[in-house]
Amino acid sequence: MIASIPSPPQAVWHLGPFPVRAYALAILAGIVVAVWMTRRRWAARGGDPDTILEICFWAVPFGIVGGRIYHLITSPDEYFYAGGHPWRAFAIWEGGLGIWGAIAFGALGAWIGARRNGVKLPPFADSVAPGLLVAQAMGRVGNWFNQELFGRATTLPWGLEIDDEHLRPGDPSGTLYHPTFLYELIWNLGGAAVLVWADRRFRLGHGRVFWLYVMVYTSGRFWIELLRVDEAHHVLGLRINVWTSIVAFVGALVAFIVVGRRHPGRETTLLLEPPAEQDDEKADADR
Repeated sequence: MIASIPSPPQAVWHLGPFPVRAYALAILAGIVVAVWMTRRRWAARGGDPDTILEICFWAVPFGIVGGRIYHLITSPDEYFYAGGHPWRAFAIWEGGLGIWGAIAFGALGAWIGARRNGVKLPPFADSVAPGLLVAQAMGRVGNWFNQELFGRATTLPWGLEIDDEHLRPGDPSGTLYHPTFLYELIWNLGGAAVLVWADRRFRLGHGRVFWLYVMVYTSGRFWIELLRVDEAHHVLGLRINVWTSIVAFVGALVAFIVVGRRHPGRETTLLLEPPAEQDDEKADADR
C-alpha cells in the first residue's frame, strides 16, 4: 500500500548558466505529443498533416499568451498589488498558465492559421481535442515538480508530501495533501480515451469532439478545484475557476446539442472551398 507520494527534490537544473525547468519541459512535451496526435487524427480524416504544423504555428503562441493573461487577471495580488512584483508577470517559467485563457486565445490563433491554410476550423478542433487533454495531463507534472496547486490536507494513503518551504502557513511539517495534480492527470488521460472512443463510435464532426472535450475537462476541473487550497478569488463563496467550469460546461453542452441537430455526422470536406469550386475558379481564370 502507498504510504504517501513524495514531491521531487528539485524543479530546476542548470546547464552552465542556463536553467532547465521541469515546468517548461512538461509544457513543451505536452505540446509535442498534442501536435503528433493531431497530425495523425487529421491525416485519418484525409487532411495533409503538415497543415497542422502551420496552424499550430499560430495557435501555440496565442495559447501561451492567453493562458498567462488569464492567470494575471484572476491572480493579480502577487504581481500588481502592494508587495507584488510586476516584473514576475513575464516569468511564465515559474508556473501560472490559465487553461481558459489558453483555449480562448489558442482558438483565435487556430482560426487565423486555419483561414490562412484554407481549411475549416471545426474539424481541426475535433482533431486536436484528445491531444489537448493529454497535453494538459503532462503539464500537471510540472505542478508536481513545483510543489504547487495541491489540495487540502488528507490522511489518505496517497497523500502528497510537500517540503516545509512550500507548506501553507500554519500547517505543521509532515502534513499530507490531496495530490490534485495526479487527480487531474488521470482524469485528463481517461477523458482523452473517451474522446477517441466516442469519435470512432459515433463519427462526430463539426466541432462536437471539441465541445465534448470541454464538457469532460470542466466536469473534472469542477470537483478538483473544490479540493484546492491555493490562493484564489471567490465569487458567492466559490473559487472563480469553479464558476468558470460551470459556465463552460453548460455552454459546451448547448453547443454539442445544437451542432448535432444542425450537422449530424462528419464533414464531407476539410477545405473552406470544396475542390470542385476551386477547379471551377481556376478554369474561369484560365479562360
